[in-house]
Amino acid sequence: METATLTLVILAAGLASQWLAWRLRLPAIVVLIAAGLVLGPALGIVEFSMTGDELTSMIGLGVAIILFEGGMDLKLGEFRRVGHGIGRLTLIAPPIAMILGALAAHYVGGISWPVAWVLGAILVVTGPTVIAPLLRQARLNNRSASLLKWEGIVNDPVGVLLAVLAFQYFTVEGETLAETAFALGSALVVAGGLGAAAGWITGLAFQRGWVPEHLKPPLLMVLVLVVFEAGNAYQYEAGLLSVTVMGVVLGNLPLGERAELQRFKENLTIILLSVLFIVIPSQLTLDSLAMIDLRIVLLLLVVLFVLRPVTILLSTIGAPIQRNDRWLLAWIAPRGIVAAATAGIFGPDLVAAGHADAELLLPVVFAVILITVLAHGLTLGWLGQKLDLAAKHANGLLIVGASRWSVALASTLKQHEYEAMIVDGSFRRLREARMEGIETYYGEILSEHAELELEDQHLGHLLCATDNDFYNALVCKALGHEFGRHRTFQLATHEDGDHESRQLNVEQRGQIAFDGEARFETLVDRLDAGWTIQTTRLTDEYGLDDFVDRMGEPVDDWLLLGALGPDGQLRLYSDEQAFEPSAGWTVLYFAPDDDAARAADSNPEEDGPAGDD
Repeated sequence: METATLTLVILAAGLASQWLAWRLRLPAIVVLIAAGLVLGPALGIVEFSMTGDELTSMIGLGVAIILFEGGMDLKLGEFRRVGHGIGRLTLIAPPIAMILGALAAHYVGGISWPVAWVLGAILVVTGPTVIAPLLRQARLNNRSASLLKWEGIVNDPVGVLLAVLAFQYFTVEGETLAETAFALGSALVVAGGLGAAAGWITGLAFQRGWVPEHLKPPLLMVLVLVVFEAGNAYQYEAGLLSVTVMGVVLGNLPLGERAELQRFKENLTIILLSVLFIVIPSQLTLDSLAMIDLRIVLLLLVVLFVLRPVTILLSTIGAPIQRNDRWLLAWIAPRGIVAAATAGIFGPDLVAAGHADAELLLPVVFAVILITVLAHGLTLGWLGQKLDLAAKHANGLLIVGASRWSVALASTLKQHEYEAMIVDGSFRRLREARMEGIETYYGEILSEHAELELEDQHLGHLLCATDNDFYNALVCKALGHEFGRHRTFQLATHEDGDHESRQLNVEQRGQIAFDGEARFETLVDRLDAGWTIQTTRLTDEYGLDDFVDRMGEPVDDWLLLGALGPDGQLRLYSDEQAFEPSAGWTVLYFAPDDDAARAADSNPEEDGPAGDD
């Protein structure tokens, strides 16, 4: 197959697998590996003309970009909050995990010591590329999510370096343990220093305007690869540590373009992951897969049920980590792309060095990836809820802007057992919400404090309802990626004139909530005139059309706000995103009190005004 056609096949298969995993609510890595096995060993479609070393080098470049993107996502504020736990997981846990992994590989799996030590080091990594999407699905609290995220990102390059040094110790003639330890220490210092310097200089160049805006994302990608190669020039595979540190430094500098750079890297990472998890498993052969015998199966069970719990138990003794977090960490440790790439690098090299059983390295690692991703990915959300570390649902509403109207909306949702939180920078404006028992957050929603401390994992919709149109638009623009553009709303704006060219376009704001006339002053004025937020349940006999006919003229006589689903769903209405609630849904609307009584006359299921529920 021609190179261009092969590239297109891999890209199409990778992105299709990502989409299918999203639709099936499965960890993407599982579908990607399955696609790679089908296209490689099963059908023989993905075959490369380049040598193994050339393919390994290309894979290394992709992994470098992925780890850099993960490093940018690490916030030092998180470390200050859960630093004791992170320190135990990244300094004490890796050598313990390596030793236990090597012992299990040798005594349970029957693998020779050189290969066992390399495998033990590879098992140290816990895969940030797998952890990140799992955390988004699981809705863990900030503390628990930070522990898993930091461990996954930091331990990846550490595990690779341990694998490099184990490989060198057993393959380089005359290498002593002292020399290996010195090589590890110097690699950590030099590679870490190189990454920190590169991150600081790059940030300075961006801050001072030495690089034009349109060149910053592509230039940053090239700089990451240069730093990766420079780190490797000092110590094989030390470049992964360099780019991770570079990402941490750059991600914590006060850069106005940080969000834009992260978005670019996130998109690139999705493509790279899609490609790498097709390419790497496609290099497996049916013969290598057939090498997984009963002893290897037992080894996989030991890795899953023994190694991780014992590692966490030993490394967190005396650490100020909550018991439930320990239980979670003792189970959750999915492996990802770095483990697969590292096994693909060292497997052939160990075979060439005379260790025939190193052919097991890649299939064993892929088996570990599959069972850990399936076992941990499918149970993370359930276990987090059982341990009271995760939200059960993410259908609540985050309201930015405390006012009498927003309090009324939140109170109605609360009465119907839906989550709602009001955020405001004025402690005084939050007083009424606190008196109503509504969950509140005092502070700036766009601040670093809110990013680190605001527990919003149970909230799936955003409504910006302040009296400042442009602030509403700013918040929607900033947080739309987190909530989803289709779940990000703001009140109607007050543009002068009706010409569309004078108005904020949809790229610079959220979806207009409710109706184009539902402005802040309009809602407050109608509240003063006696309008209330009310609910009506629809049935097969009393549908939406019947309800609308009874209520009168929309906007003038009443205003549709949204609907509450029978299975806990929340939908906010918008002219830009219209929907029709059906039987079983509860309509949420804003109308004068007498309209509730009028609607109730024709519907015995009527709930009445929110205050009477």
